[in-house]
Amino acid sequence: MTENAAENQTPENENMSETDNVENLNTEEELNQNADAQLIAKLENDCNDMRDKMMRALAEAENTRKRGEKMQEDTKKYAVSSFAKDMLDIADNLRRALDAISEDQLADETVKTLYDGVAATERVMLSNFEKQGIKKIEPTEGKFDPNFHEVMFEAETPGKQAGEIIQLLEAGYVLNDRLLRPARVGVAKAGTTEHKVDTQA
Repeated sequence: MTENAAENQTPENENMSETDNVENLNTEEELNQNADAQLIAKLENDCNDMRDKMMRALAEAENTRKRGEKMQEDTKKYAVSSFAKDMLDIADNLRRALDAISEDQLADETVKTLYDGVAATERVMLSNFEKQGIKKIEPTEGKFDPNFHEVMFEAETPGKQAGEIIQLLEAGYVLNDRLLRPARVGVAKAGTTEHKVDTQA
């Protein structure tokens, strides 16, 4: 039977068989190429996703590092703020003690010695304040600034425009660029309400 089948196979049948084999090979090769292309595309997408995630993670790490540095810098700059606020009352009392002594009283040697001691203490305190970035604000003139001043009263003052400082009642203080306490001042009052200084700013 096998011999008959072999005998019956014509050259035309052989060519068709070879063509089928070639077509099958081509189809299989195309399928393999498509599979390879899909795999490559998937790997490229995965690679792009991983690169994007990595870049985001690096950016987040850099932002976290910068935030940490800023917090550390702020902590260093403003760590003494609470203590400094407590010390302001002492500085105020030293100044009040000095202002309370009149020129006549300074003629007394004992009073003069006491005055000089209190003045020296105030100088040392203010010097140490400055070393820590604490500066005194003592405006006696100029325009009222709500960021650094607090209005305690208004008064009509000839020669002064509305909102100009006319008197310092209590010195203010800043720690670096942060306000510890506003300077308390009196300001010139406007002749009409339309020019009245905004003390609520």
